[in-house]
Amino acid sequence: MKNYLTIVIGFIHDFATGFWAATVLAIYWLHRQQFNNTQIATSLTPLERELFYLGLASVGIVLITGMGRTFTYIENIYGEDAEMIRKKMLIVKHTLLFGIFGSGLYWQYTMVVN
Repeated sequence: MKNYLTIVIGFIHDFATGFWAATVLAIYWLHRQQFNNTQIATSLTPLERELFYLGLASVGIVLITGMGRTFTYIENIYGEDAEMIRKKMLIVKHTLLFGIFGSGLYWQYTMVVN
């Protein structure tokens, strides 16, 4: 059962991450369209807000499933030395991704609010 949960949680985590990235690109594209045609700006603004909130929800899912991945973490499958490097690289990767998510959310926010 643990292996099944590991796969399902990992899939949801990765899917929500991709969904969030798609909302960032969609909001950027919609925001750009408003400069080309001011008549459609009033129509696109509610859609941008909905995508922003969907993006926030997907970030929440990423965080929740990320916590779930912590509990299903498989340790020491490559040996002790490799496992220490693996853990350090996971910390570096997630620190970098946390910064990307934060920057992306801020960028989305500035496009939706303005």
